[in-house]
Amino acid sequence: MGSPTFYLRLFISITCLVTLLFFLNEDGWGLYTDRDRSHNVITGNLTILLWHWPFGPSYSLEGDVCWDRYRIPGCRLVDQRSLYPSADLVVFHHRELMMGQERLPLHLPRPRHQKWVWLSLESPDNSGDLKPFNNMFNWTMSYRRDADITIPYGTLLPKDGDTGNDSTEDVIPKDKSLLACWVVSHYEPQHRRSLVYKSLSGSIPVEVYGRLNGRVLAPGDLLYTISHCYFYLAFENSISKDYITEKLWRNAYQAGAVPVVLGPPPDDYMAVAPPNSFIHIEDFPSTKELGNYLRQLMLDKERYAGYFAWRRSHRVKVYTDWRERLCSICPQYHILPAQKVYYDLEAWVR
Repeated sequence: MGSPTFYLRLFISITCLVTLLFFLNEDGWGLYTDRDRSHNVITGNLTILLWHWPFGPSYSLEGDVCWDRYRIPGCRLVDQRSLYPSADLVVFHHRELMMGQERLPLHLPRPRHQKWVWLSLESPDNSGDLKPFNNMFNWTMSYRRDADITIPYGTLLPKDGDTGNDSTEDVIPKDKSLLACWVVSHYEPQHRRSLVYKSLSGSIPVEVYGRLNGRVLAPGDLLYTISHCYFYLAFENSISKDYITEKLWRNAYQAGAVPVVLGPPPDDYMAVAPPNSFIHIEDFPSTKELGNYLRQLMLDKERYAGYFAWRRSHRVKVYTDWRERLCSICPQYHILPAQKVYYDLEAWVR
């Protein structure tokens, strides 16, 4: 029989061992980060694992990508699935999941600290059945302003230096010769944008480019061609909350044409776009009145120039690199909800 002191020491030793095993099991032997689970605080690099690349093509992740390219510190972006046990976040692009090309790693034990992120830039109409993904994800990453991580198609950034004295006319592309133009790759006669186009083209001439009439533009010709148009029909293929794509940011703003927009309500555009920089079709009772307004505006140089006033102080930033979008998670990580699960992802998306 051992002494009471012996049993006390044995009890303390076993308690310490169990506690140690618990934390080793949770934190992957403590080799990567120290976590404060209640506040999303991580000392050291935050490891983001991209489970599969969106739409197939991959980008180089050599070196410290987030710092070297975007000056975002403490952000480790990887795509090796072998690093799954140590990843703080795992990002899954929805389209490949929806198409059955990729699957969630439900067969692997999921570390308790790890967050799963649902990534999509598609509209609800193009998101398929979302019910299989209920109860799977902690955060959403989308163009939506109410997503946990918002990644817009584009934004405005202040120009460097003092440009406030520049003439507005200096930032409007010259040699405009076409009243309105539209670039469309997928034309469906019954889509709302197609119906609006057909009605509007009865009032004003609209130059159409794309597969509809065999006038496909090479990527290098897109902005140059649109720059000759006074107005560009920035018509979205789906009408849903905050769904404002490159049709506004690149095709219209970067090319230097005033966008005539069809998409979410005017308030959604006003939340992200400069005031008096776009024309929303909902502000007109008919396409005939919209056409008359465009004709008058084209002839009024001063009023037309007012739609470009924002270009004196700001420039357009269009997001095209998935690495930049993923790296943008790190500066926001500490303010993201620590305890969250999308029990009904379908309800949120739709």
